[in-house]
Amino acid sequence: MKTLPLLATLLLATPLAHAAPPAPDADNGGLTLPPGFRALVVADKLKPLRQIAVAPNGDLYAKTRQDGIYALRDTDGDGRADVTKEFGGGGGTGIALRGDWLYHSSNNAIYRYQLTPGELVPVGSPERIVKELPDRRQHNAKAFAFGADGRLYVEVGSPSNALGQPDRARGAVGQDPTEFLKTHGGYWSFAADKPDQTQSDGKHFSTGHRHSTTIALNPANGRLFIAIHGRDQLNTVAPQFYSDDDNARLPAEVLHELTDGADFGWPTTYWDPRGNQRMMNPEYGGDGKKPAPTGKFPDPLVAFPAHWSPMQLAFYTGTQFPEKYRGGAFLAFQGSWNRAPRPQQGYNLVFIPFNAQGLPAGGYEVFADNFAGKAGLASPNDAAHRPHGVAVGPDGSLYVSDALRGRIWRISYTGETK
Repeated sequence: MKTLPLLATLLLATPLAHAAPPAPDADNGGLTLPPGFRALVVADKLKPLRQIAVAPNGDLYAKTRQDGIYALRDTDGDGRADVTKEFGGGGGTGIALRGDWLYHSSNNAIYRYQLTPGELVPVGSPERIVKELPDRRQHNAKAFAFGADGRLYVEVGSPSNALGQPDRARGAVGQDPTEFLKTHGGYWSFAADKPDQTQSDGKHFSTGHRHSTTIALNPANGRLFIAIHGRDQLNTVAPQFYSDDDNARLPAEVLHELTDGADFGWPTTYWDPRGNQRMMNPEYGGDGKKPAPTGKFPDPLVAFPAHWSPMQLAFYTGTQFPEKYRGGAFLAFQGSWNRAPRPQQGYNLVFIPFNAQGLPAGGYEVFADNFAGKAGLASPNDAAHRPHGVAVGPDGSLYVSDALRGRIWRISYTGETK
């Protein structure tokens, strides 16, 4: 008997994945959404979640921060997971589907499981694709994505605020980053199916960023885009130059295109959204007024408020949402911790419009809000939820995961207004 390829099997396995959106929750799962959009809670009270991925049949895979992977399935079409299983281990952040394989990252390696048609949970042991990546605890999440060339692009973050000595302390002095940036603060590309590669086997693709916890391929033009976390504690390191208000507003979180050989300017510089310019960090002679050398580093494509903490980027490939959203991207922000004594902010999901050429069309708008449950947060632990992962389902619905209390939402467009 002829065996169907896995993709076709998954598409046929759960026809409900392509049915009309399920009935939403009366309160939209606590979210505030644009008119015409509704939401429901797919699963709740799981372990804290990181990135998520959705299979062609609607099966959902969610990475946990410290343990394994959740596999969730809706068997009756009500939009809620009635089968939830956990497998694997090792914690981490990244997860993605590619063909017959489920890839995921720990804090020092990339693995993949082979999927079996009809089975929710992989049967065999994982295959290790990249091993022994640097893991120095701070900024050690390993975001990854597949490029249009089929290669695997993996981030190695910088276990530092701005490479000052002592780190994050008043009067910190910037160190020469040359050797440090040979193994940290960049993306490396690897063969996607070759076992046990090490960092030295990969191509050092980009450099000069503090930490990027998300990378995504835009199918419209085959280009990769990343969001980068800005530095913290300007007023701690240099209180003579930066006030509490300055620290709450600086520097921007930024969106860039990932290109071969790109240098994004860390640790010597940061992006100031107030003047729309790149500035020197105080560890490297900056005083809040000294601009960085012109033209040395690329300007961001989009700048977001300081300390919002961008976590997962997903391009909208569906057709369920209205035309304005098609081809654009959604970016989940986990929310700030470093705005005190000002209230914490972020904790939302934004929409970034892209043009016909597959490039940002300018700006962004908050799409889903009220994850935190209230305004005026003193600490991120006071939030009800912190959005982390975002992924597009086969019917065009949008899934969002929670890094604090393990909730998953499904957002659909119904056209109805309350």
